Amino acid sequence: MGTTELTPQADRKSIGPLPAGHPPVRKGRIGVLLVNLGTPDGTDYGSVRRYLKEFLSDRRVIEIPPLVWQPILNLFILTTRPQKTGANYRKIWNTELDESPLRTFTRGQAEKLAAALSDNPDISVEWGMRYGNPSTASALDRLLQQGCDRILTFPLYPQYSATTTATANDQLFRALMEIRNAPAVRTVPAYYDEPVYIDALADSLKGHLAKLDFEPEVVLASYHGLPKVNLEKGDPYHCHCLKTTRLLRERLGWDEKRLISTFQSRFGAQEWLQPYTDKTVERLAKEGVKRIAILNPGFSADCIETLEEIDGEVREVFLHAGGERFAHIPCLNDSPEGMTVIESLVRREVQGWI
Repeated sequence: MGTTELTPQADRKSIGPLPAGHPPVRKGRIGVLLVNLGTPDGTDYGSVRRYLKEFLSDRRVIEIPPLVWQPILNLFILTTRPQKTGANYRKIWNTELDESPLRTFTRGQAEKLAAALSDNPDISVEWGMRYGNPSTASALDRLLQQGCDRILTFPLYPQYSATTTATANDQLFRALMEIRNAPAVRTVPAYYDEPVYIDALADSLKGHLAKLDFEPEVVLASYHGLPKVNLEKGDPYHCHCLKTTRLLRERLGWDEKRLISTFQSRFGAQEWLQPYTDKTVERLAKEGVKRIAILNPGFSADCIETLEEIDGEVREVFLHAGGERFAHIPCLNDSPEGMTVIESLVRREVQGWI
């Protein structure tokens, strides 16, 4: 004899009566998982070292053979870099919550998305990081515990790269490999040319420029850099970045001299995508440009690369070279413009599941 205890959606999902002693059945919910790059748990040496070790051990991020790379990483980079990186994190750390801004903003994005999707009680929203905490696996586990048998994962990278989007998906799939009754999975594609994203960038940029007490002569769209060899191997990131800038330029009605693309955050001796952001602002200042602004269209949330590197180091380079006014335009973060992008793409990608 079977029982008549059904899950809340049994009438719609046709689960039917379950035999006595049957394992629990998921409730048929949809899980939305926001995934960002990651952050150390603290600014101390140990926390930063753990984060950097996980990050720089990813074979998609560092493609040097492990037999060559791991001794360099462990004997040299991880003995010195954590101190410098930790000091930089301390400059931008959210001391009130004792966490990095990236974690603060990503949590805000998830909470606001959950509120926006509250019109459908069958959707759960969680957030996780590719490196560090909360981990992707822990976020997936929370969704499964809520009865989600369908997962929409949203790598929060507008432009696709194997070093970002693919690594986020890799981590989710690794976690799924440990689950016997794995859920169905969809992943939000890169959204570098989505009209809702371009509109959000344009509206955010115009809104922040209107608040400045000066008008920039040049605006830079600074993207995270990538070794040039990655482009040569077929990574589409460079093309995605340039298209984002072109579409944003067209949306604003600006010319190629007013809005330009640059690339930041390079390290190591090999050539990276050019033009370099720091070298570009130095050149502009020496050519007589006195007022600039920089936005970061490749980052969905402000982090160490935008708050410390751009608004700190690059600002200093520009002013030291003769520039006079500098503005960093915040990322979309969990602003109304940013949330419109995330909500719109999620609602589109869950169609057919609702």
